[in-house]
Amino acid sequence: MARTASLSGFPEWLPEERLVEMHVLDTLRRVFELHGFSSIETRAVETVGQLLRKGEIDKEVYGLSRLQEEESDEAKAGKADPHALALHFDLTVPFARYVVENAGYLAFPFRRYQIQKVWRGERPQEGRAREFTQADIDVVGDGELPFRYDVEIALVIAEALNALPIPDFRLRINNRKLAEGFYRGIGLTDTAGVLRSIDKLEKIGPDRVSELLQSELGASREQAEAALKLAGICTEDTSFVEQVRALGVTNEMLEEGLSELEQVLDAAVQRAPGKVVADLSIARGLDYYTGTVVETVLVGHEQLGSICSGGRYDALASKGNRKFPGVGLSIGVTRLVSRILSQDLAKASRSVPTAVLVTLNNDESWDAAQDVAALLRSRGISTEVAAKAEKFGKQIKFADRRGIPFVWFTDDDGKHQVKDIRTGEQVSAAPETWTPPEEDLQVQVDRT
Repeated sequence: MARTASLSGFPEWLPEERLVEMHVLDTLRRVFELHGFSSIETRAVETVGQLLRKGEIDKEVYGLSRLQEEESDEAKAGKADPHALALHFDLTVPFARYVVENAGYLAFPFRRYQIQKVWRGERPQEGRAREFTQADIDVVGDGELPFRYDVEIALVIAEALNALPIPDFRLRINNRKLAEGFYRGIGLTDTAGVLRSIDKLEKIGPDRVSELLQSELGASREQAEAALKLAGICTEDTSFVEQVRALGVTNEMLEEGLSELEQVLDAAVQRAPGKVVADLSIARGLDYYTGTVVETVLVGHEQLGSICSGGRYDALASKGNRKFPGVGLSIGVTRLVSRILSQDLAKASRSVPTAVLVTLNNDESWDAAQDVAALLRSRGISTEVAAKAEKFGKQIKFADRRGIPFVWFTDDDGKHQVKDIRTGEQVSAAPETWTPPEEDLQVQVDRT
């Protein structure tokens, strides 16, 4: 069970909880690298101007300044200083800046993964923190980026999530071109506004969204109904294409979006059956998405919100006339881990990485014990040495309290024995050859 943080929105894990988080991170790294993604890390801060170029989230951005720093003219006027520093609220915007600044050193298409903390000034609640870890993968091209990467990114994320100790999940995928083309086809020109309204569908319901479309965007009742009919289409295969066409709307952009989404679903049905659905209610709030958009939910835990989201962005990164289109997805690691811990979905096999405690016969045996520990560590066995030559019973209790499964003894004649304190079994052993069972060599994190 995850503890409540003493400072709301800034979670801290106990050692055994951190082992679960590390398992999640290591699993993601392994899968990403198997698919050829390179790791990078960007700075924690960006300029306010850089962060606020796309999307309307300025209220969520944490500014950064010295305590004794004088207020800028912009701050005195109640405006954000574009040159001031702020903590990044996601990893996509900093990555776009990184690509532009380092374009001359990168080989395109550039495949990167990035696992870092980000900060967002939201109201804390379960699964929503102010400081949290994200794990992103992106592919960025120079000038163009084949649509096939949209398909690949979705399949990589499905593989990565499938390797984690979490419940079943669904990648809910839509396409901005499909949605925007449809809205234009029914006569709604403020497509960004319609998308923002549709993005609120699960929170406020269809009736309220219909009211917003009519009162704020000037849509007729018929137009609002058509937009909601589109958002109501959800299929596990490519049958959504005919359902959209049955609505009787024609538009070139709509057809392009239909074709792209059909390719994603067609590949998913073959390579990730049951994990991907076409959900035409998915909009994504940030303005920089231009094509494929994705949100992911845990089956049975939908109230947690999306655990992985992202999509295609064709104009986020540019340098003069040179554009760097990309596609990427971001996993909310902290949100996932908090749910794993709070619901006891998985547990670490022990609370410390240590597999063996080497005991002391007396204070003079400390050097010899360190030699034993060194031999064990040289073969990848995590080992500690007792600090005091207490009674063996106390040293065993210390190991048990720490969660260490094996205790090592060396008698005055230099003979070695190792005891499994869980079963009481004790056997002769040599530090050059003894190895614990494979399941005890490393901490295991398994579904409960």
